[in-house]
Amino acid sequence: MAAHLSYGRVNLNVLREAVRRELREFLDKCAGSKAIVWDEYLTGPFGLIAQYSLLKEHEVEKMFTLKGSRLPPADVKNIIFFVRPRLELMDIIAENVLSEDRRSPARDFHILFVPRRSLLCEQRLKDQGVLGSFIHREEYSLDLIPFDGDLLSMESESAFKECYLENDQTSLYHAAKGLMTLQALYGTIPQIFGKGECARQVANMMIRMKREFTGSQNSIFPVFDTLLLLDRNVDLLTPLATQLTYEGLIDEIYGIQNSYVKLPPEKFAPKKQGESGKDLPTEAKKLQLNSAEELYAEIRDKNFNAVGSVLSKKAKIISAAFEERHNAKTVGEIKQFVSQLPHMQAARGSLANHTSIAELIKDITTSEDFFDKLTVEQEFMSGIDTDKVNNYIEDCIAQKHPLIKILRLVCLQSVCNSGLKQKVLDYYKREILQTYGYEHMLTLNNLEQAGLLRPQMGGRNNYPTIRKTLRLWMDDVNEQNPNDISYVYSGYAPLSVRLAQLLARPGWRSIEEVLKMLPGPHFEERQQLPAGLQKKRQQGENRVTLVFFLGGVTYAEIAALRFLSQMEDGGTEYVIATTKLMNGTSWIESLMEKPF
Repeated sequence: MAAHLSYGRVNLNVLREAVRRELREFLDKCAGSKAIVWDEYLTGPFGLIAQYSLLKEHEVEKMFTLKGSRLPPADVKNIIFFVRPRLELMDIIAENVLSEDRRSPARDFHILFVPRRSLLCEQRLKDQGVLGSFIHREEYSLDLIPFDGDLLSMESESAFKECYLENDQTSLYHAAKGLMTLQALYGTIPQIFGKGECARQVANMMIRMKREFTGSQNSIFPVFDTLLLLDRNVDLLTPLATQLTYEGLIDEIYGIQNSYVKLPPEKFAPKKQGESGKDLPTEAKKLQLNSAEELYAEIRDKNFNAVGSVLSKKAKIISAAFEERHNAKTVGEIKQFVSQLPHMQAARGSLANHTSIAELIKDITTSEDFFDKLTVEQEFMSGIDTDKVNNYIEDCIAQKHPLIKILRLVCLQSVCNSGLKQKVLDYYKREILQTYGYEHMLTLNNLEQAGLLRPQMGGRNNYPTIRKTLRLWMDDVNEQNPNDISYVYSGYAPLSVRLAQLLARPGWRSIEEVLKMLPGPHFEERQQLPAGLQKKRQQGENRVTLVFFLGGVTYAEIAALRFLSQMEDGGTEYVIATTKLMNGTSWIESLMEKPF
């Protein structure tokens, strides 16, 4: 059992166990010794549900990464390919199988498509003449992966691009399937609210799937009271801004992948006396980040400016605890001290790691460039000078700063101005293409299609009205002891989370006019509960709302929802689901066209 998945109101270990059971059943179908050939992208998500020990119990002896030409030698009976349904991967598999066939003894081949089987892929294998080589061709519906006690992700890296640029609804279908799985395990969700075109489609798919399974009504008492489906394009602004929570900054600077982060090793080397710099480790320090680590659970959602004081307080507590050993006189006292030692040493290691990470982040957040960029972002978000060419952005282009940084800022300005005046937009485009190359024309086109960088329609800027009505900008933000979600961006309250907050109280009817200004429809659906399963709330018992971000969510938004969950008078606890955990950089990258 993974303890960090069961601390909340919803025990996500139940989902993890269901997914693991399905994996074990498939492995047992392929009797005998096995080698797994991995589509590299899947190893991270799989690591969150099944460690190597589980695979080993089911006779997995070797694991390889999917690459062209011949497979490495392995004395096993079965070779299983774990892959996403991508045509280019089928070509590599065909190459592997054809080069293997000439070897003896004969092997049994199997293929597991994650999360869906694909007729196109099977046709490609057939065209390559290898389809008949596979004994089992099955699918493994890994739709929602539990990351933490209140967090689920599909880790579908191209979901936003598919939905908003390619008109491809595959990821929406997977989202609906994932929600059906959740309802099978945790009961029917009585109320569904949504905002956005994709949200509407997912709700429709769920209702249709429910109709198809009418006979199999599950009689589980509902754990969730409400589902809120939110399109990412309802709030394009939030991911573009720099996140200012501890976890958000780790992700902005180093990138968190499947709850792991890789950090520069020199900060983590134990310094010995008289040691020269040349013996320092060169391999990145890899750390897992989730609430299983007490200290991380405490600081991850804080504004970075509030982290230092927590770390120094912890340091004093830990050193005082170690000092206690001098006071242990009797055998009983010594025994008690020794029994606490492993926990204390783990706490000391954890403190050392997070102190090092905080120092690494501080080096960046105290730099002049970070401050200048943040100032410009905050001016845009509070409505200052959004309608003309920005000097700082001009200077950054002239100095050839990273293109993604420029694109994030220009898109932020565009969103905060409900589009840019045509001559401002043309100027930025021309400068970007002349400086970074004309191959980025397609990327600019994608950003425009996605609504991130566009001309102002009819000269109207709705953002000031949206900002005022939803209280998106707070001047007097308290970073140390926050009383509002705006602390996660030091002044800006994420629009998406404000919508969730207002839905809980006083309800969306109070903001009807603003909802119409945001893209896509807003709606409400009710799902009939089987007789006898209507929930009677105990006094003081919080409601549980599942917020599903279609197109990606940032760690700062997650922190803001956790903040709402912990509010004494909030009345609602939130569980977060998404197609992808992302930040502004990974999001823009997913929309960039790779130059040929």
